[in-house]
Amino acid sequence: MMAAAMGADEYGFGSVAMIATGCVMARICHTNNCPVGVASQREELRARFPGVPGDLVNFFFYVAEEVRGMLAQLGYEKLDDVIGRTDLLRPRDISLVKTRHLDLGYILSNVGMPKWSSTQIRNQDVHNNGLILDDVLLADTEILDAIDNEKVIHKTVKIYNVDRAVCGRIAGAVAKKYGDTGFAGQLNITFTGSAGQSFACFLTPGMNIRLVGEANDYVGKGIAGGELVVTPMENTGFCPEDATIVGNTCLYGATGGQVFVRGKAGERFAVRNSLAEAVVEGTGDHCCEYMTGGCVVVLGKVGRNVAAGMTGGLAYILDEDNTLLPKVNQEIVKVQRVSASVGQMQLRSLIEAHVEKTGSSKGAAILKEWETYLPLFWQLVPPSEEDSPEACADYQVTAAGQVTLQSA
Repeated sequence: MMAAAMGADEYGFGSVAMIATGCVMARICHTNNCPVGVASQREELRARFPGVPGDLVNFFFYVAEEVRGMLAQLGYEKLDDVIGRTDLLRPRDISLVKTRHLDLGYILSNVGMPKWSSTQIRNQDVHNNGLILDDVLLADTEILDAIDNEKVIHKTVKIYNVDRAVCGRIAGAVAKKYGDTGFAGQLNITFTGSAGQSFACFLTPGMNIRLVGEANDYVGKGIAGGELVVTPMENTGFCPEDATIVGNTCLYGATGGQVFVRGKAGERFAVRNSLAEAVVEGTGDHCCEYMTGGCVVVLGKVGRNVAAGMTGGLAYILDEDNTLLPKVNQEIVKVQRVSASVGQMQLRSLIEAHVEKTGSSKGAAILKEWETYLPLFWQLVPPSEEDSPEACADYQVTAAGQVTLQSA
């Protein structure tokens, strides 16, 4: 009510909404040890989570009821009637040491209603972005036929940096018809040029997207499946593994799929990655932040604060100049050499796929001198993965390719 009287017409509910569903404000969200399981990936703690959606609904019902009662006491029918009504507010007549020098006069002064007050604007039509690239692609009869009848197609499309969230609507059309895993066809689309924000977001299985060029932030955001390959154009004049060709926060919240980037990524690569596999040739700060699953391979240098809040999944980082360890908080993840044969197989197979998909010269050099490069890789292992076959040397691979636990 006070915010409305001071002029606010939008209101945010943050911590109080979490408290309504069971948060006890222990202030240890970043440690994975939340005592009521709100901010933890540990199953035994998540089992303690007491909240249900109805609790939050009831909280907002009570908020609305209290606001309604206060409006009635003041003689008003709706909240809009009191927005900007600072004349309804009176400073409390109390004297406190820490507030004695506060002057609320500026906040409570009524300067009149501005010409373009937001309270005068209601029920605006949603703006139109005009024709976007996804609209063009979804109007393509070949693509529509492939989605409707689960066919395999190959397309090449020019892309520009004004084209944002490309493939998002296509993924939505596929998911609407088949769900996350039911599409049996293949949409093989190659884009050339500079992609805008959120390129190849929300991909589903069956979508194989290739970009020859570079992209902005949020590449592969929220993908649930499919394959994404990013390579630079030929004859660019620079060394691909030394150039950043995708922006920040790539693979944000991914729950599946594979991503191969011939070049470096910006900051927060694979933040909150849950299940996707990715190979990249260098990253900025905060790589693998809050990661809960999947696997990330970095064939080059990384920035600071690696694996902050990482509670699941694995990361393999090539450390040719021996500078990685100070960049990792080893209270959060264990940093070890790749000694488990299953982990070595996982690492090598992802690099082989990376070379096959991108033509990476860096990856090819690593495979050619495998025995030399393998000892230079670090494996980042959160506590939840310490007993996994990829991280634990107690497992072995049989001649038939099966993973078994070694006998004592």
